[in-house]
Amino acid sequence: MEGNGYQVTWALGHLCELKYPEDYQPEWKRWSLGSLPMVPPRFQIRLKRDKGVEHQFAVVKRLIENADRIINCGDAGQEGELIQRWIMQLAGAKCPVERLWVSSLTDDAIREGFSTLRASADYDRLYMAGLCRAVGDWLLGMNATRLYTLKYGNNREKGAQPLSIGRVQTPTLALVVRRQQEIENFVPEPYWVLSTVYRDTTFTSTKKVKDEAEGQEAMAAIKDAPFEVTGVEKKKGTEAPPRLFDLTSLQVECNKKFGFTAETTLSLIQSLYEKKVATYPRVDTTYLPDDVYPTIPKICNGIYAHYKDVLDPLRGKPFRKSKKVFDNSKVTDHHAIIPTGVPPTNLTDVERKVYDLIARRFIANFYEDCKFSTTTVKGESAKVEFKVSGKEILEEGWRFVFAKKEATPEEPTEDKSDEKKDDAEERTLPTFAKGESGPHTPSLTQKFTTPPKPYTEATLLRAMETAGKLVDDEELRDAMKANGIGRPSTRAGIIETLKKRGYIKLYRKSLQATPTGVALIGIIREDLLKSAELTGLWEKKLRLIESGEYDAMQFVAELKQMVAGIVNQVLADNTSRM
Repeated sequence: MEGNGYQVTWALGHLCELKYPEDYQPEWKRWSLGSLPMVPPRFQIRLKRDKGVEHQFAVVKRLIENADRIINCGDAGQEGELIQRWIMQLAGAKCPVERLWVSSLTDDAIREGFSTLRASADYDRLYMAGLCRAVGDWLLGMNATRLYTLKYGNNREKGAQPLSIGRVQTPTLALVVRRQQEIENFVPEPYWVLSTVYRDTTFTSTKKVKDEAEGQEAMAAIKDAPFEVTGVEKKKGTEAPPRLFDLTSLQVECNKKFGFTAETTLSLIQSLYEKKVATYPRVDTTYLPDDVYPTIPKICNGIYAHYKDVLDPLRGKPFRKSKKVFDNSKVTDHHAIIPTGVPPTNLTDVERKVYDLIARRFIANFYEDCKFSTTTVKGESAKVEFKVSGKEILEEGWRFVFAKKEATPEEPTEDKSDEKKDDAEERTLPTFAKGESGPHTPSLTQKFTTPPKPYTEATLLRAMETAGKLVDDEELRDAMKANGIGRPSTRAGIIETLKKRGYIKLYRKSLQATPTGVALIGIIREDLLKSAELTGLWEKKLRLIESGEYDAMQFVAELKQMVAGIVNQVLADNTSRM
């Protein structure tokens, strides 16, 4: 497209890629243990072998050769920077390059971006981090895949797929396999719960019952003794709105509510971004910078017709500015996913579901905190202590935004287990007075310990984000994101890759490792290859390269050393194959 002194063209995604082994040395084309490790003296790029790619690259190259200056309008992220830099390198760009950096595709955002173009050099560190990621994936993937296939897969049928090993995919598979083995090896242990019903309210013993005999003894002691309320404690508290969405939390929510895969959610939010109704999706922060605050009224006015019922209570007063939403120190290149203010028209049914989650989460953060009262009632019978707790909503605050959402009958896959738990916590207790007493009905129930739950896509995404550690606290999870495995934009693709390669499969809503996936993790003895924590540390180094706190050459040197060590270890192994 051409006009006003500008020529605009596109890249069809990835036009370039790192060269294949045989491009460096012809003998590397044949898979051979003797050629490992394959470490090119200098990594180089090539054009993808595809007619459409070759045609488009010729267009880009011709325009670059005749240009006075280039404006890089690639996706504002690590991958987008890498894609465009490689194209310019291969095309031999010599003229000055500027960078357009936008988080929204609205006309206003693009005009603002063009009025504040940045020097390409400002993003050199971002490019280096992307380049190190690509080199790391090449070094480990090319070498480890050939190594394991040749060493342990020689007895496989001709034409069978290789034993694919990846810097992120293998630790992710290991998480699924380990959880599956924990479930299979789990031996349930019995335990007993002593409870009693007083005034239609179930109180539970505060003492852990070790065995049935102890429970029966306690039952006998309290059976004919009255129940006395020994204390009533009320505490008032507040609950802040749920954080704005980053990509992972949006994928988690869509998987829990609608059963969408991570890949499906990424595709839908990308479409909402391209339709200009939502901001840039591939983000890993739940915060907004301060300069977004003045635009809030305009965004809300744009979506008012669709969310009148929940926006009306906010009219006529300043929008709340919480440090849990607006914090410049928590935002680097992109902010949390929010509506742009463009009216959400012409959306598909599934796009509307995702958009509605984003819009309501956004609006809720301008409401006051939810205020509640927690009541704890303690009781006693024959010196056996009991307790019950209840939660009463005093002022619903932000919860109003979600209460106004009508339940739709087309959401059969939503996981209700957390809701049941919330219902129990939010029950309102009858009024009890200290010192009151009366008859009660005790019971002793045998229960069994339960195994850990298999991963769903939602819980696996969370595990990837925290390098396998189970973390519910949002603040702690934020702190651990630097050590997560994969990037928010790549995690969905990793899960899909594991499915396509037959290493994991979806059974109902759970992810299961296949026998092939279990066997592959079984033969890998090197912790470096399957440890989520160690891989998380590599990811942290990539982020430090991006921020200028770690040397890119040192990272690549460490990778080369690590790959050589893995090759030597596996070649020295004399155990049986798969």
